[in-house]
Amino acid sequence: MPSPAPHSDGPAGEYLYRAASERPYFSADTESYLAPTALREVRKTRPLRVLSEEDHAFWQDYGYVVVKQAIPAEAACRLLDFAWEFQGLSPDRPEDWYRERHYRDELDRHLHIYGFVEAYHHQLIWDSRQAQRVYDAFVDVWDCEELWVTLDRLNLNPPNVRNRDRALIEPTDRGFDIELHWDVDTTRGVLPQRVQGIIALNDTAPDHGGFQCDPELFRRFNQWQAAQPADRDPIRPDVDRAEYPVVRPELKAGDLLIWNGLLAHGVAPNTSAGGVRAVQYLSMMPALEESEKLRRSRVESWRTLGTPDWNRTLVGDADRPEAQRYGTAELTELGEKLLGLRSWSGKPFDERGDTGERECATSA
Repeated sequence: MPSPAPHSDGPAGEYLYRAASERPYFSADTESYLAPTALREVRKTRPLRVLSEEDHAFWQDYGYVVVKQAIPAEAACRLLDFAWEFQGLSPDRPEDWYRERHYRDELDRHLHIYGFVEAYHHQLIWDSRQAQRVYDAFVDVWDCEELWVTLDRLNLNPPNVRNRDRALIEPTDRGFDIELHWDVDTTRGVLPQRVQGIIALNDTAPDHGGFQCDPELFRRFNQWQAAQPADRDPIRPDVDRAEYPVVRPELKAGDLLIWNGLLAHGVAPNTSAGGVRAVQYLSMMPALEESEKLRRSRVESWRTLGTPDWNRTLVGDADRPEAQRYGTAELTELGEKLLGLRSWSGKPFDERGDTGERECATSA
């Protein structure tokens, strides 16, 4: 039977879809979710697969967790080689890292400074997404097995100098700040739930920049928020870093870092003489199989190697998009479910996108 119509009870009146899960997760866009229980308060109903009890407690208290060797270090190294190749760069020719290029717009220029690599569907990228250990780690934090994987990209950030100098981006007093921000509106009455992640493609070093976060602010968020003015910035925290210190978790090639969207985080600049920070952005979230538009968009993006449309900052490569370079990645059965090609009920979707079997509730 076809799924019932979505319902419009979201904070901004958007249509919300019930995830294909026993837990009542609802979302409009596969980024932020509404749920009766915040992720930091979830009591596990499924046994932990990858995280230890201590790991899970740390995740709930401090908003992030590191999963060692989520993919083999050798696989991370192959992805790093691909990131260089995709951009026509070499680790042995640092003079090319800063060659002049045409920018389509201001966003394109900012993304180049930050080191984003506009590749989304190469086989190596999908190999990470459908790795069992990666999937199991996200099952642990969501307490949900029916997940979709984000169609995201890579990052290759050399030293932030010359045309990659962050000083070229005009600073602002409010809103997004690459060094410390939230990716959800933290002033909402009901805080949305979001999970994000990266896989390190090389070992981190203190001067290479990379992921940083404020775990103490996450732990004491309610206490901190109560003392803030009503008109505080919803996505940029104004904190005393002596009281709420910013930390940089150490990552080795192949390690997966998962963080809660309510953890203030950012990317420190690369101040090294010649080192590079490299990661794959990879997260998972409850599958919204009710949303045929979202599901079809994801499948079409994979099939045609098209630029995903779930986030406006995904712009695709201006010179040689993936569709001109590679074939469609091969998926395992787990990969098909994580994409939305196959339903978590076990059946492939027919041409209408309907398995003909699953019924979905419209309320928790």
